[in-house]
Amino acid sequence: MAFVTATLLAFIRLGALFLMTPLFATTQVPVNIRVLLLLALSAVFVASLHIRPTQVPHTLGDLFLASSYELFVGALMAFGLYAAFGAFLFGGRILDFQMGFGVANLINPSTNTQGPLLGNILNLMAVVTFFLLDGHHVVMRGIAYSFQQIPIGQGLVHFDIEHVVYQFGRMFVFGLMLVAPAVFILLLLDAGMAVAARTMPQVNIFIVGLPLKTFVGLVVLAASLKYMSPLVSKIFESIFRYWERALA
Repeated sequence: MAFVTATLLAFIRLGALFLMTPLFATTQVPVNIRVLLLLALSAVFVASLHIRPTQVPHTLGDLFLASSYELFVGALMAFGLYAAFGAFLFGGRILDFQMGFGVANLINPSTNTQGPLLGNILNLMAVVTFFLLDGHHVVMRGIAYSFQQIPIGQGLVHFDIEHVVYQFGRMFVFGLMLVAPAVFILLLLDAGMAVAARTMPQVNIFIVGLPLKTFVGLVVLAASLKYMSPLVSKIFESIFRYWERALA
C-alpha cells in the first residue's frame, strides 16, 4: 500500500514537471503514452530510491493534501524549465519585431497557440540542443535530488518567492542576450535608413528596408549561432541552479 501511494504521489510531481514544459509537448505524443511513461518512471524512482511517504494518507482529505503538495513542487520545478525555454521564445519575439516578422505568427507545437516565427524556430532548436547535451539525464538526477530534499507527501517547509522572481527575470536577460548581435545590427541599419530617408526623400525606404532588414537579420542570426553555445549551456544550467535554490 505504501509503494502504491508513493508511486501515485510521485506521478503527480512528475506529471506537473513534464506536462507543463516543452519537453513532451514539442512532439505529439498521445496522452495515454505519456501517462504510462510517467507511471513507469515514477515506479522506478520509488523502487530505486526506496521512497515512502512520511505519513501514509488514511483519509481522502489527507490524500488530497499530499497530492496538492506534490503538484506544487512539480509546478515549481516545471517553472525553471519553462522559463529557460521561454528565453528562446522571448528572444525570437524581439527579433521578429525588429525584422518585420511581427505581423506573422506560427502555431507553437509546445502550447498549441500562436507564437513568434523565429521564437518557435529557436525554441525547437533549444529542445534539440537540450537532448543533445544530455540534459534529460541531468533532469533525472534533479528529480532524484528533489525526492531527497522534499520527501513524498511532505511539501515545501520554506518557500521563498524571490527565487521564482529571479528566475523569471533571467528569462528576459537571456532572451535579449541570445539575439543581441542581430538586434544591434538592425538598430544600426534603422539609423542608416533614417538618414537615407532624410537625404533621399524620393526613395521609398519602407519598400527597400523591409526585405533588407529581413536579409541582414537572418544573416547575422545565422552567423551568431556558432557563438551561442556557451550562452545556451548557461541557460540550461540556470534550470538546475534554480532547483537547488528553490528546493533547499
